[in-house]
Amino acid sequence: MKKAFIQLHIAVLLAGLTGVLGKIITLNEGLLVWYRLLLTSLALWVIYLFRRPSSSIAGKDIFHIFGIGAIAALHWVAFYGSIKYSNVSVGLLCFSAVGFFTALIEPLVLRHRVDFVELLLGLMVIAGIFLIFQVDPSYKTGIIIGLVSSLLGSLFPVLNKRILQRVPTGTVTLYELTGGFLFLSILLPFYLMLAPASKLLPDWKDWIGLLVLSLACTVLAFSLSMNALKRLSAFTVNLSYNLEPVYGILLAFVLFREDRYMHGGFYTGFALIILSIGLQMLRMWRRKQKQGAVRPLAKSG
Repeated sequence: MKKAFIQLHIAVLLAGLTGVLGKIITLNEGLLVWYRLLLTSLALWVIYLFRRPSSSIAGKDIFHIFGIGAIAALHWVAFYGSIKYSNVSVGLLCFSAVGFFTALIEPLVLRHRVDFVELLLGLMVIAGIFLIFQVDPSYKTGIIIGLVSSLLGSLFPVLNKRILQRVPTGTVTLYELTGGFLFLSILLPFYLMLAPASKLLPDWKDWIGLLVLSLACTVLAFSLSMNALKRLSAFTVNLSYNLEPVYGILLAFVLFREDRYMHGGFYTGFALIILSIGLQMLRMWRRKQKQGAVRPLAKSG
């Protein structure tokens, strides 16, 4: 369990860089994600062919994994769209709503009872985003796109939970991101008709950002979070990813001085999200303490 938490938080730290890179890379959100998936898929296939794993995968599972990859691709497009239409800080805070959506979706998909404490913690995040929306309506478009991103982002960890019970993590990652790339390759021409891009090819600075985004923030982070998901609940993984805004916003404040454009409502909403994370950590710690107290009694009996 301890190893899973360490892996998860390294992945979250790397994920905190993605918002900043999304701001630095000058491509529009559709092309940015397409290049990200292209580079990531190539890197994963090189690793896969080099290792040559002996495990096989059923055709039905490949179809399901490709579908989850398509959802992941749409999530990333919406995530970077939120940043492009607002800023890094607002886009990252909207991503925190993934915990609320997970608390609703996970019980439906995995067929267990709704945890109302999880739902309440998720609602605290929604309240924080609502405060930002109310005080500064100029971020309206970015916030709406960000909430769509959070909804999509809550789906694929929950759906992965079942797949990971019978398919190795590395295989899931490979086929999922490949499926996302193929799906977005089909969708991209239509997307560019609706949202024309000022340029189609990255410059050298964009290539550097894309390589960091693909190899460190995607290949490594995705693998770490998948491994953590084997031992932790989807809600715990998603809620821990609420730390992503903390790292990303601090970087945005330092690099882009976004703190100059923030107001009281932003910081109040940000505080609600931090409180939600802290309460969940406390809740998990207490649960672990109770389990530790029960186990020795069971052994002595």
